[in-house]
Amino acid sequence: MSPDIEIQRGADTVDSGRRALRLAGVLMVVGLLLNAVSTVIHPAGEEDDHEAIFTEYANSDAWVAVHLGQFVGVLLALGGVLVLCRALRATATGGSPLLAHFATAAAVATAATWAVLQGLDGVGLKQAVDAWASASGADKAVRFANAETVRWLEWGFQSYFRLLLGLTFALLGAVILAGRLVAGWLGWTAVVMGIISAAIGVDVGYSGLASGLQDFLGITFVVIVLVFAFAVLATGIREGRRHP
Repeated sequence: MSPDIEIQRGADTVDSGRRALRLAGVLMVVGLLLNAVSTVIHPAGEEDDHEAIFTEYANSDAWVAVHLGQFVGVLLALGGVLVLCRALRATATGGSPLLAHFATAAAVATAATWAVLQGLDGVGLKQAVDAWASASGADKAVRFANAETVRWLEWGFQSYFRLLLGLTFALLGAVILAGRLVAGWLGWTAVVMGIISAAIGVDVGYSGLASGLQDFLGITFVVIVLVFAFAVLATGIREGRRHP
């Protein structure tokens, strides 16, 4: 193969990587903002006071729509991660393509776990708390126990979703650090996001959905993820203008 063809292929790969960066950034930013808006209108209360929080959930007419918005938002953001993994894999050297494959697999597993979690929370739990709210007599205690069982299943899937998300970001960060497509600080940012997400996942497993640690780490995680997504988008736009 002639050197000219090799150079052209390399240029095409880099150009494709720049376009993928823009697409990844758009998907992540749009997905995260959609999830944030849906979360803001999500019914809130003391998560560990099941009787009070179940009453809030039963009175929510927007419950299913809110969780559908969260579902779509996070899937869009994970789609951006997959596009970024593909771009990094195409421009990677050494052993980093294998890391990119692992990051892609982790992102797919995270998306699958998220789908189960949202189906359980957005549909299953709503049906359970509605049945409890409308029950009477001895049946009410049975319905309440059923709703708590669904709630505890939600804890389990939330814990493992967070762990898988943490693994995805940690692997993504390693790929970024091993590559040359985006700035290295974004790699370290992704690694930090992975550690925070994994820590939240472990805490959910022990403490449920409410703890002081989760309140602090949750806000920190959201801020860092938004910075990461906007930085990827800005990098893609800047590179596109620099090399039209």
